[in-house]
Amino acid sequence: MHHIKELIARGENLHLDFKFEISDARKIARTLSAFANSEGGKLLIGVKDNGVISGIRTDEEEYMIESAAHLYCKPRVEYTLKKWNIDGRWVLEATIQKSIKRPHYAKDDEGKWIAFVRVADQNLQANRVLLKVWNNRNSKKGTLLKYGNEEKSLISYLEKNPFITMSKYTKIAHTSRHIAETILVKMITLDIIDVQVTEKAVLYKLRPDFSHAEEFSQ
Repeated sequence: MHHIKELIARGENLHLDFKFEISDARKIARTLSAFANSEGGKLLIGVKDNGVISGIRTDEEEYMIESAAHLYCKPRVEYTLKKWNIDGRWVLEATIQKSIKRPHYAKDDEGKWIAFVRVADQNLQANRVLLKVWNNRNSKKGTLLKYGNEEKSLISYLEKNPFITMSKYTKIAHTSRHIAETILVKMITLDIIDVQVTEKAVLYKLRPDFSHAEEFSQ
């Protein structure tokens, strides 16, 4: 079986997206941004959402991808492109690697630059915490974290519960959203906390390889 058919058989997922055609480069820019900001992935053009191979209609699709990556993504998203003839119909396979230049922003219809992440088969907007984490990791400055009451309350809660939201954290720590956000950014940067973006909320979890609070406080 051709590898394109094998990909299609898996269905749209974290690393794979189907597009019947490219009518709007801005919408494709969202997918490129999401893949580059996440774990990378492949975009198949000429394939319907249900997996049926419709084929691309013109070579214009290649230029639309280029426009999406270079004009509507900031910084531009690098990709590789291959063209396959599948049963007489042409499919474009764009491969996007996980980027070391995160965050990549995509320009929307109103001219705003928004960063996206890939969650299951969707492209969701990255929140401010994630944006600050990426910027921190790009910075040459180190990350200093003191272990005070706010930090202790977060670690203690997550050792007993699977996740916490920003609003819950501000309540249990009796602190402002600004301080809670700053602490979460530092802990994610230091690989103490993981962040999970969902359609309904952003969840923060203790990394499974993190030692207990006693070791952290030493």
